[in-house]
Amino acid sequence: MSGKVRILVVEDEDALRLALIDALTGEGFEVLEAADGERGLAVALSEGPDVVLLDLMLPGRDGFSVLRAIRQDRLRSAVIVLSARGEEWDRVQGFEVGADDYVVKPFSTRELVGRIRAVLRRMDGGAPGMEHASRVRVGEALVDLAAYSVTKPGQHGDRSQGLSRLELDLLRFFLNHEGETLERGRLLDEVWGHGADPTPRTVDMHVSKLRHKLERDPERPRHILTVHGVGYRFSRPGEGP
Repeated sequence: MSGKVRILVVEDEDALRLALIDALTGEGFEVLEAADGERGLAVALSEGPDVVLLDLMLPGRDGFSVLRAIRQDRLRSAVIVLSARGEEWDRVQGFEVGADDYVVKPFSTRELVGRIRAVLRRMDGGAPGMEHASRVRVGEALVDLAAYSVTKPGQHGDRSQGLSRLELDLLRFFLNHEGETLERGRLLDEVWGHGADPTPRTVDMHVSKLRHKLERDPERPRHILTVHGVGYRFSRPGEGP
């Protein structure tokens, strides 16, 4: 990623927000700030930061609402949720809404910076062999990689849906390893990044979401196939590699 990385900190606790600003500035990042959800969303949409650090318990508009609005606008910023709520259900909900990572409070600055750099590597990495492709067809679905969207036929005409960054990263990985059996652990390491907290259940959840967006019948998939006890295999039957 060229240029100075810009990070937006959306946190209502003044002491924590100021500490994060100092620490991130010291790491060489350019830092923006907001103390509530409405302001955070406004800054995210107007400034387009590379990364948004988003607290969930915000006054006015909560973090989940802000995250949904960011994804609906198809803003390409990576979003790392910061929350004191560390139960699995909370983490899963965060990823379902479109978070790129989920960090539980209290956390160390070193851990957070590591998570930020891991997300930035994923943003830069892309998929080998896909660098110059802007669109790819998967069965009836047409994926626009640049617009983070999928279009496929529906009962009332074509229907378009957005893709989160993680959904797109996962699809890119599948496309570049077509025909291979991919273990869940490998997907976690290669797509989420080494040392990431997400569990194999997180992989299954994102695969389910991709199936609903790509497959004609998500309950009987033709492209993202389950290899029981191992992981998944991606295939485009009749379309070639």
